Amino acid sequence: MEETLYDIEIHKGDGKYVGKLFSDSDGIKEFRNERLDKLLRDLSIDMQLALEEFSNRSSEFMESRVD
Repeated sequence: MEETLYDIEIHKGDGKYVGKLFSDSDGIKEFRNERLDKLLRDLSIDMQLALEEFSNRSSEFMESRVD
């Protein structure tokens, strides 16, 4: 089963890069940075933290169902 977790847009304007993350669970988040590599790092970290939080909530839910 294939499911889209995020849509990502990256634009450059006025010497800055703008990245937008679109997700069903978190809505739209916008990041800005003058360097593309740092913008990509910020986007990656945010997605990783969100997925870890989701995984932790799922684990807690499954544990509560077992009890």
